[in-house]
Amino acid sequence: MDCSHEQPLKATAVQSREIFVRRTKLLEFMTTKKQPENQLGDYICEEPVQAPESEDDVDNTAEPDVYEIEGFPVGERLDKVLAVLIPSVSRARLQKWIEAGAVLVNGEPASGVRMKVADGDELIVTPQPAPEDTAYVAEDGIDFEVLYEDEDIIVVNKPAGLVVHPAAGHWNGTLLNGLLFRYPELTRVSRAGIVHRLDKETSGLMVVARNEASRTDLVRQLQARTVGREYWAIVLGLAPEAGYVDRSIGRDPRSPIKFCCRGGQGSRPAKTRVRLVDSTRIAGRMVSWVACRLETGRTHQIRVHLTSVGLPLLGDPLYRTNASALPEEAGVAAAFNRQALHASRLILKHPGTGETCEWFAAPPQDMCELMEALDFGPIDEPVTVFEENAALQMPDFGPMVYEGEADD
Repeated sequence: MDCSHEQPLKATAVQSREIFVRRTKLLEFMTTKKQPENQLGDYICEEPVQAPESEDDVDNTAEPDVYEIEGFPVGERLDKVLAVLIPSVSRARLQKWIEAGAVLVNGEPASGVRMKVADGDELIVTPQPAPEDTAYVAEDGIDFEVLYEDEDIIVVNKPAGLVVHPAAGHWNGTLLNGLLFRYPELTRVSRAGIVHRLDKETSGLMVVARNEASRTDLVRQLQARTVGREYWAIVLGLAPEAGYVDRSIGRDPRSPIKFCCRGGQGSRPAKTRVRLVDSTRIAGRMVSWVACRLETGRTHQIRVHLTSVGLPLLGDPLYRTNASALPEEAGVAAAFNRQALHASRLILKHPGTGETCEWFAAPPQDMCELMEALDFGPIDEPVTVFEENAALQMPDFGPMVYEGEADD
């Protein structure tokens, strides 16, 4: 593809002092809160909070262990005592065992993690499995559409609201669990055949490998950046007709669940190509329908890149800015409460036949209603903006923000 007509999309420059402050915070964050990143990106649990377990959740399959407290200070907390008695288990997990009713003190369920214990007390502890140990199980009742399947691949149209892969806060009820129920043979494939991911509230197309040979082939295609992934996004602001964002992405030093455009330790190169499909004005604000193609697959990439150049996604609960709120008179657009982002198109070489295959999926009902309210369409067929206007020249939009995204 000839991309010579593209120009970088850019936003207002930040002041040097602000950059210095952000870099200082970033350094502190990277040295005190390092967190692992998955290899291919494309996913993060957006609400890493797990609901407290109840007594009904206790797994009694393990043999209980009995301890007699001796040599601890009077009135020591139960969770602190257990952390000493069972050093192989983290204190956080021991607290969950207590809350789940898996710890008895003198024959009665512990009243809480702060319960005071003393020498002579008897503790009966029933070890509980780690959530990740039971995450890869088949589950019925998980709704997702299969657009195509054969002996090598499955093409899924993931609904918004469905987490792709078990992780902290979402150990079950994921796409992976549903795939294992419909296709039991995926237990023999690494990660149940999942090779790329979508955010929880992003809908659209994903390919799943049905055997290990296909998985290896698809991973290599992703690493070689030959898989075509096209997204539709509804953004606030008037997007240029063509452009790209080429900025590294790393964790936001101000939030453990957000990412931002920045350089330095922990950041990874990221590039997003953008085309304007249509635009309109609603309640005095410009709104654009853009198509995006990824050259890389970083977590939250489109959301972070577009926000960084002043084009935040409509409804995005995580990256919304003060400027992204619409008045009530905007109707459906003002009420839309998730990022308006849909993976509409998928192009790849079939791992079994070598043929180039392409799939399209229209947005789900809520996003269709949004686009119809904005008079955007047609929405039941792919757009061709990446194939058109090859000779278009774009102006320079000014210096790029080096750190962070648009102001909160």
